[in-house]
Amino acid sequence: MARVTPTGTRRSRRRPMSEINVVPYIDVMLVLLVIFMVTAPLLYHGVDLDLPEVSSSPLDEDEAEPLIVSVDAEGRVYLNIADDPDEALSREELLEQVGGVMSEHPDRRVLLRGDQQVAYGEVVALMAELQAAGVPSVGLMSQPPEDTPAPDAG
Repeated sequence: MARVTPTGTRRSRRRPMSEINVVPYIDVMLVLLVIFMVTAPLLYHGVDLDLPEVSSSPLDEDEAEPLIVSVDAEGRVYLNIADDPDEALSREELLEQVGGVMSEHPDRRVLLRGDQQVAYGEVVALMAELQAAGVPSVGLMSQPPEDTPAPDAG
């Protein structure tokens, strides 16, 4: 039944709606899904590496000697072009020397040689620090297994 208001207009009684309109929530959910799908690949963090090939050949003789960064089982770092290559360097000294060489010779190779007892996290952290010091790519050195013959140079 309609009621008459004091102004003389009729107003009908509406029953309260017992349903929830979920269409706006679905729209918002789909927009968020698209946003997450687009941004998820951008959140990938990692260190770009040039991993050694299984069948590799020795470096060219006419190429400049690569920088070889070594990590021993205790996590100490060494550099082959340091004043004393057998003396451990602090990470700051290592990064300073590598950064200086890379600023003068940006195409020089940098190879990382790690003891197999070193934690994987230590090696990855060192690669990230080298990359921050200006090294575009880091190669990993390995030793061929004893029962496998070394690849031919030519």
